[in-house]
Amino acid sequence: MPEAVQTVGIVDDPCAALPPMPPEIAAFEAALRKAVEEHRPLPTPTPDLPAAAERWMRERQPLDYPNLCKHVAANAALPPPTSDRIVFLGDSITEFWSVMDPTLFDGDRVNRGISGQTTVQMLGRFRADVMALKPRTLHLMGGVNDIAGNTGPTTVARILDNVMSMVELALAHDIRVVLGAATPAARFNWRPDLIAQPHIRRLNDGFRAFAAKAEIVFADYYEALADSDGGMRDGASADGVHPNASGYALIRPIAEKSLAAD
Repeated sequence: MPEAVQTVGIVDDPCAALPPMPPEIAAFEAALRKAVEEHRPLPTPTPDLPAAAERWMRERQPLDYPNLCKHVAANAALPPPTSDRIVFLGDSITEFWSVMDPTLFDGDRVNRGISGQTTVQMLGRFRADVMALKPRTLHLMGGVNDIAGNTGPTTVARILDNVMSMVELALAHDIRVVLGAATPAARFNWRPDLIAQPHIRRLNDGFRAFAAKAEIVFADYYEALADSDGGMRDGASADGVHPNASGYALIRPIAEKSLAAD
């Protein structure tokens, strides 16, 4: 009789033990990606979808809090790194970038964004999704989802701690770092009661000061995308949070200049 598969502790394949994505969530994610690819407004979830997604994430998150399983197959399939490999680590702003502006990722540029992630989750997968890929350069961008409270209450200081830890790990392994600014947003459609602008400004002030102290490049995407009130400028986003093709076109020159800087 075959041995029973464990669902906790040490197993051969931790990803196989995770609860599968419910079909309605998978369908919404597919619709979301299609809207992004076709430069259309993002779909509105059905009234019961947020609760279903929250239940699924509550089941899954304790079993794979950093979402290490997201990129495990893609990481294994990567060819050996070139001498100028760049890994982009971040959240949905990073994940959707390769959909909206795919030519930015020509050559050995690897996108390891995960929609919805906070910096503590990014730190948890840093070895697997950055260091193990042996990049020459890391493009690091996050913090907006922390402000939204996606993994619980936090402080700007804690977000900075997570980012500083990732930068210090990279530098200790001879990986140069480009630190991207948190992008602007007035409100989050999944947290409409939260006024985001002052927190994003404080976070970027911290990023800028740390980048200067650590002697790394700070890519100021905020200034390129923000309106006078600290929200997304008109025409740069379909939902006020995620850049559209025009928004990514505004920040691409900043990204290219930052990645080329010595």
